[in-house]
Amino acid sequence: MTFYKDHSKVWVSVDVIIFGFDEQKLKMLIGRRQMDPGRGEWSLYGGFVSADESIDEAAEHTLEKLTGLNNLYMRQVGAFGAIDRDPGERVISIAYYALINVKDYDEHLRKERGLEWVDIQEIPPLYSDHNLMVKQALKKMRQKIKTEPISFRLLPQLFTLTQLQRLYEAVIGEEVDKRNFRKRIKDMDFIEKTPLIDKKSSKRGAALYRFNKKVYSEDPNFKL
Repeated sequence: MTFYKDHSKVWVSVDVIIFGFDEQKLKMLIGRRQMDPGRGEWSLYGGFVSADESIDEAAEHTLEKLTGLNNLYMRQVGAFGAIDRDPGERVISIAYYALINVKDYDEHLRKERGLEWVDIQEIPPLYSDHNLMVKQALKKMRQKIKTEPISFRLLPQLFTLTQLQRLYEAVIGEEVDKRNFRKRIKDMDFIEKTPLIDKKSSKRGAALYRFNKKVYSEDPNFKL
């Protein structure tokens, strides 16, 4: 028996926006589209959802294929389904954003995929509605970073308070008062100071900190 035969079919795809933090700037991965329509245009990385997988599974597979990494932080941005968003077919796309530590990403894989890290302040015109996806992803991430410690997904395991502040400023898009920021950070038990020193950032060196996930899980009142 055939169901829904009176209704038209649509394609469902996923697009993944991958953010990273490098050289004190928030960046994202883009590449040249490898298929028609839009071949050669700057684009996010994505794929169609197979009949035997959920949209979350499709996004996870796409992310792992792109980065070679798994168990990454990823959240759904939303659905994008304008009638004319894809000139090829009627395609509805579910967008996700993911956070990775740039240093964990294999440069050989990036080059093999033909991808580039671009500053979010210098994003070129992207295929279809991908710029809108990025805009919505940034909005959600800026809200999330104030209530959850997602910034640690973008940093190395050990980091300085200056690195943490620069990352926070890069995400929210504005400078914050150094003294007040550090006071708030030092009041958070789940950000631990280690005995290690980073001597690359200054002659005197800067203390290195780390995120204690166990302590955070016991602190329901986090707010930056």
